[in-house]
Amino acid sequence: MALAVPGSAALSSAARAADADAAVNGGFESGLSPWTCAAGTTVTSPVHSGSSALKATPEGSDNAQCAQTVSVRPNSAYTLAAWVRGSYVYLGASGTGTTDVSTWTQSAPDWQKLTTTFTTGPDTTKVTLYTHGWYGTGAYYADDVSLTGPGGGTTTQPPAAPTGLRTGTVTATSVALSWTPVTGATGYAVYRDGVKVQSPSGTSATVSGLNPSTAYAFQVAAVNDAGESARSATVTATTPPRSDGGGSSGLPAHALVGYLHASFANGSGYTRMADVPDSWDVIDLAFGEPTSVTSGDIRFNRCPVSECPNVESDADFKAAIKAKQAAGKKVLISIGGQNGQVQLTTTAARDAFVSSVSKIIDQYGLDGLDIDFEGHSLSLNTGDTDFRNPTTPVIVNLISALKTLKARYGTTFVLTMAPETFFVQNGYQFYGSGKWGGQDPRCGAYLPVIHALRDDLTLLHVQDYNSGPIMGLDNQYHSMGGADFHIAMTDMLLTGFPVAGDANNVFPPLRPDQVAIGMPASVNAGNGYVAPAEVTKALDCLTKKTNCGSYPTHGTWPALRGLMTWSVNWDRFAGGEFQRTFDSYFG
Repeated sequence: MALAVPGSAALSSAARAADADAAVNGGFESGLSPWTCAAGTTVTSPVHSGSSALKATPEGSDNAQCAQTVSVRPNSAYTLAAWVRGSYVYLGASGTGTTDVSTWTQSAPDWQKLTTTFTTGPDTTKVTLYTHGWYGTGAYYADDVSLTGPGGGTTTQPPAAPTGLRTGTVTATSVALSWTPVTGATGYAVYRDGVKVQSPSGTSATVSGLNPSTAYAFQVAAVNDAGESARSATVTATTPPRSDGGGSSGLPAHALVGYLHASFANGSGYTRMADVPDSWDVIDLAFGEPTSVTSGDIRFNRCPVSECPNVESDADFKAAIKAKQAAGKKVLISIGGQNGQVQLTTTAARDAFVSSVSKIIDQYGLDGLDIDFEGHSLSLNTGDTDFRNPTTPVIVNLISALKTLKARYGTTFVLTMAPETFFVQNGYQFYGSGKWGGQDPRCGAYLPVIHALRDDLTLLHVQDYNSGPIMGLDNQYHSMGGADFHIAMTDMLLTGFPVAGDANNVFPPLRPDQVAIGMPASVNAGNGYVAPAEVTKALDCLTKKTNCGSYPTHGTWPALRGLMTWSVNWDRFAGGEFQRTFDSYFG
């Protein structure tokens, strides 16, 4: 483990005199409020000062992080400090708008002070402070956390209304807007047809999720601590007809897809629907699971308060979904996951699947369905060797069920799939048990489902993680951990490939607007994490044919839809790195 800790910033005595402690309840004298702690409690011994301190215990994949978000001033220097005890104790700040910082101690048998400094960015008004331990190293303690610097402060009146609102690029599903900066504004609110749809910090925004051939009216307001300004003058834009043949799903040209831990908690913590950042265009609720493997009866049970203390009520959850949809986002129920094995072995199970999934969609007012069948959910019977004409009941019944759901909800129904590479690209070498038997019958088992629904499929985002080496179209094996793996796996989907090497049995390419690349959001989220620079390399190669490395792609696809990640929660836990990478690349 290695951490880079920036040097201390020099502050004048005059500046010091105006400094304040922005951390709230840094001594934990008032319990844990307003801290959010994955596995923490307050104790009366040991303490550094006062009568209480934090005790948090990492377990399994949870590093026992405690965090709070505080108000700060832009372009200002701050010193973060805390007293800690234990092994591998960390202190840090994220969302600084410049370089996020952290510091740590390997061993502190008695109270030890950790200190680091940072300077906020020009638009930064909020920063998240955190402390955490390390996996499996035992409990740690923290006390007297402080953030010294200019107070966040408040203003007495809202800013002036923005001027100069104008439209930029207009596509079938999005409109770009920009406006003149407003003095004293800490952010802005964008309104579409009178409904607030975005809250950008800067002076531009792209409103997505629009319908083709539709007129829209836009306004913007400036925001500070005192509230919103009056709204700007209205500008209008009419979206052109859709020309890519992709139906009317309403996704932006480039979309960010993320799974939201809605039915369980883990080390990343529970995120309320209303707190999902605006960057996420498709939000997959994880997960709906069957009452038994073969029942087809899918249930979606929201995370209980005992497991997720900050879980919102059903009413607030539904209201937040509607707000996301008003902002052009799509919210789907994801079926399956690692633990939710689904095998539709009978027509009764097929019909139960359609009925129960419809009930979930209707109950929460969702936009569609994500199929995340893993493990042994899909496999091919011996002798089922033609992906274009499958005969295995679990495959045939799933195809039928999905076509029924698509027909029931119409052209705006969003259908996505998140298979593992073993079930898709591995079909280039092996398909089912093979013509002579003996192979794993799950090899390539998603291919007949994808192919049968390719005209109804909104997005395929294969999980390019938790994968073994896969042979690409260059007949070389590619492994996780760099841009090369994502380039090779995505090239196969966009080029097509002979199934099991049979030149007479070719899986046709998907449209680029149907494909997103699936990646883990952080090192904690799954095997196969790649740094932002590698994500950018993969996107450059696939959309521009630059920065490709050694893999020879078979085309250039600027219309590649975007990225998928596991998960929204893990990305927030990691400070939003994955989200920022997407935003900085696609704008």
